[in-house]
Amino acid sequence: MSRIPSKNTQPELALRRLLHASGYRFRLHGALPTKMLATLKQEHQKIHIRGGRLPGSPDLVFSARHKVIFMNGCFWHGHDCLVGRHRPSSNTEYWSPKLDSNIVRDQRIRQELTILGWESLTIWECQLKSLDDVLCRAKKFLGPPRVSQYVK
Repeated sequence: MSRIPSKNTQPELALRRLLHASGYRFRLHGALPTKMLATLKQEHQKIHIRGGRLPGSPDLVFSARHKVIFMNGCFWHGHDCLVGRHRPSSNTEYWSPKLDSNIVRDQRIRQELTILGWESLTIWECQLKSLDDVLCRAKKFLGPPRVSQYVK
């Protein structure tokens, strides 16, 4: 398990490439601009914001839009697909609580983000088989990409 990366996975990189090519600009892994971070900490003191990052360290942060995207692996986060429904048959006393706690943690993080005034979208690893569908969902969630004032 220690060899499984939590950042910059192949599905995450594919999503980043797709959105960047479509004109969207974002921050990575929950990072926030300094001014926005100070405001959130002051307004929501009950929610613990660590290391200048949003709860759950979302994969993509669109700070101007107050929206985040999580790129989740189906197995680790309990998606309702063939891979996500599969649970290991050996060492179940370890795996079942671990996978169940991941699902509970994900729900708690989404609630905290909502309290902070952020919307979230989850894209599952299995959905990347159809990049057109993923891009369509992301565009619907994010709205049109902003045109830079510096582009002529």
